Amino acid sequence: MNSYALHHLAALEHEAIHILREVAAEFKNPVLMYSVGKDSSVLLHLAQKAFYPGPVPFPLLHINTTFKFGAMIEFRNQVTARHELRLIEWINRDALHAGVDPFAPDSERYTRLMKTEALKAALTHHGFDAAIGGARRDEERSRAKERVFSFRDRHHAWDPRQQRPEPWHLFNTRVGVDESVRVFPLSDWTELDIWVYILREQIPVVPLYFAAPRPVVQRRGQWLMRDDDRMPLRDGERVEQRTVRFRTLGCYPLTAAVESTASTVLDVIDELRLSRYSERQGRLIDSEHASSMEAKKREGYF
Repeated sequence: MNSYALHHLAALEHEAIHILREVAAEFKNPVLMYSVGKDSSVLLHLAQKAFYPGPVPFPLLHINTTFKFGAMIEFRNQVTARHELRLIEWINRDALHAGVDPFAPDSERYTRLMKTEALKAALTHHGFDAAIGGARRDEERSRAKERVFSFRDRHHAWDPRQQRPEPWHLFNTRVGVDESVRVFPLSDWTELDIWVYILREQIPVVPLYFAAPRPVVQRRGQWLMRDDDRMPLRDGERVEQRTVRFRTLGCYPLTAAVESTASTVLDVIDELRLSRYSERQGRLIDSEHASSMEAKKREGYF
């Protein structure tokens, strides 16, 4: 790793740690969103560094749709137990009992109920005034509109025209009753930065990020992993073994794999240096219609 890369990572790390400490100092009841992906693994590692030798001073919140990859839940349980972290799991059980699932032709209702509404309910129920997330500005266009401290009204709604200026990284942390902010310490990071930092810090991540033979089905021109037998096969579909990995992780019926031979962190870094596509192309929910992600964010999606 050359000196420029080391200096660049050190600057990103310093900025993120400063932001995390600012949250702890300025808010009464913050929470760290833990999606179990690579970005939230880096974010958790940074939080541990920011408050070492003390514990992370806020709980972790996982919005569980019950359709996450099994390997994600196993990894989540291992990490939280190993580091004695307080984990809050939130499931929209009303929607679950109503039979909402991601296999419908239009998965927008599933996303709204199991992710957006579940998140809003969890934040309201626990009275969190700041929710720290691992979103990065390079992921897709609407996230490039975010501030580091992104204001949300009492309904958890986001309006990009009503965000506060942040000159010289001076953050306005004031919120009124029932208002809150979403905080993004990784705003200035790229996907490649994340993986180089994972390499430098030796941060464990879910094994699904690395190439291995897996049972997949080709659907809508993408490879979907059949993680369990709840996923019905459509006419003409068949399960086959392909060597694939995931650049992004979410609900397994809505998250596409890519064919790859990258089985180590170094392999992933080499692969990314040649890639010209965002990892969000593997999220089927992002492309349901034009400006899909921005519309979801306005409603309260992370």
